[in-house]
Amino acid sequence: MALFHPLNETWDQYDETTRKIFRATVDFFEKKGKRALKHEDHEVIWYQDFLDFLKSEKVFYYFLTPAEYGDSADCRWDSARNTAYSEILGFYSLSHWYTWQVSILGLGPIWIGKNEEVKRKTAAKLKEGGVFAFGLSEKEHGADLIASDMMLIPENGAYVARGDKYYIGNGNCAAYVSVFGKIAGRREEFVFFVVESEHPKYECTGNVVRSQKYVAEFVLHDYPITENEILSRGRDAWDASLATVAFAKFNLGLAAIGIATHAYYEAINHASARRLYGTYVTEFPHIIQLFTEAYARLEAMRLFAYRAKDYMKEASADDRRYLLYNPMVKMKVTMQGEEVINLLWDVIAARGFEKDTYFESATRDIRMLPKLEGTAHVNMVLVIKFMQSFLFEKNRKSPPPVDFGPSQDGFLFSQGSTTKGLEQVLPGDYQAVYSRFDTPNLNIFRRQIESLKAFLAECGPDKDQSKDLDFMLTLGEIFTLVAYGHLILEQLELDTGKNPKSSDVSDLIDVIFDFMIRDFSRHSVTLYGKPSATDAQQKACLSMIERPLTGKDVFDRVSQRALSLNGSYTMPE
Repeated sequence: MALFHPLNETWDQYDETTRKIFRATVDFFEKKGKRALKHEDHEVIWYQDFLDFLKSEKVFYYFLTPAEYGDSADCRWDSARNTAYSEILGFYSLSHWYTWQVSILGLGPIWIGKNEEVKRKTAAKLKEGGVFAFGLSEKEHGADLIASDMMLIPENGAYVARGDKYYIGNGNCAAYVSVFGKIAGRREEFVFFVVESEHPKYECTGNVVRSQKYVAEFVLHDYPITENEILSRGRDAWDASLATVAFAKFNLGLAAIGIATHAYYEAINHASARRLYGTYVTEFPHIIQLFTEAYARLEAMRLFAYRAKDYMKEASADDRRYLLYNPMVKMKVTMQGEEVINLLWDVIAARGFEKDTYFESATRDIRMLPKLEGTAHVNMVLVIKFMQSFLFEKNRKSPPPVDFGPSQDGFLFSQGSTTKGLEQVLPGDYQAVYSRFDTPNLNIFRRQIESLKAFLAECGPDKDQSKDLDFMLTLGEIFTLVAYGHLILEQLELDTGKNPKSSDVSDLIDVIFDFMIRDFSRHSVTLYGKPSATDAQQKACLSMIERPLTGKDVFDRVSQRALSLNGSYTMPE
């Protein structure tokens, strides 16, 4: 799977309307050019032209309207094309991607709910070019849903909504805002309802960040609500909030891939043209190492995320493995995006601060992604719940097929209580795909996996350690690498037509697992140093520390691929 290149992509695997929208979106940004994009970013200019483009192309109508509510055969909720679209938008501008992301969040409770009238009105608003918002978090409580102060107060056989929400994307212009709150009374009941941002009882108090994206604080001043505006109540409302975040968080990883890819192109172009002390920068050994690792990490991010979308498309009540991989795309992939930017920044140094570069905004934007839709720690808590079954369960499910659509992912709107019973989810057979490849570093990594399993079986966390998030989060980092490698290898196998003997594939695997071994060892050292680690656990941690053995010929071939991207893409000024 080659890195995304906006001018070379054909998107042959998608239907004609999807390809047309992808190409039109690329053309929109290419015609705007980097200078105008940077100017609007620095001057905090609202992107009305982009919203007009989305409306004219009916992007949100086609991509975010389930088939049963649209009047076009192109309407469907299809995670395959939504995955690709998130990467395209991230490649050019996180602010423009943001209006897409928060619309997906805002639509989640609507499509999950049972209010058919609101669903029909939502489809009409999407067709008219509307964007949407997700009114969940509050200034005082963050995403602590139990502590929410937003209230529906019974009045004259209906309700008035009273309260405020904070950090709400699109809150300045949303056709509908899906608002989470409680129904006031002796026994407060969770509720989701919709409001319109143009209503006189809706006050948008301002943008809480300095950015061309609009992240609103809004207040509802006794906003009138009837049963016609209520989406869900009680446990259904609680489940709708978690189910929405469960699938919508996926897009953050693709944004990180887009940002890091664009930054890579810019960094390699700059370094390759720069000559210091009589030598081109890209000829220095440490620079070659930095670019090669950045390239390998970026390849791994994309391989993992595109394979993970197949698990989301395959999702059903009997196959909930997407609940492992979605938070990993949100957490692991976005944090790897930060790592790629850090590696590239060490190459281009001061150039990365200059205001005319894409890189300057990338360094800021890449930091946001692990911190949106719940912190990385929240997502790691979900991932940890899969550790025992993933590593030790004997019953395994087959891997899902590759699915680029066109098909609708209806299960995402009927997930039910997504956070229940994660420990019992049947995993895939990670050992099978690991065994079908044979490179020196992959074999070392497999040895590390066995050492991790021995750690868990012989001296795993005791009752107190299991409640110690500091300890468990580090252990989770180690486990996450095993699941990360699993999907990387699955996607590589699919890309090569089940030809794991290909030298290009073997070379890339060996360099990817070079950094995977080092990351595994680094986290093992951290776990070793935890105050609560027992003598037996410390000894087991030492057995998980390994040294990669990438051969010079392998490294040289991959580094040539990494450096050959010089000049392959430059955004028009």
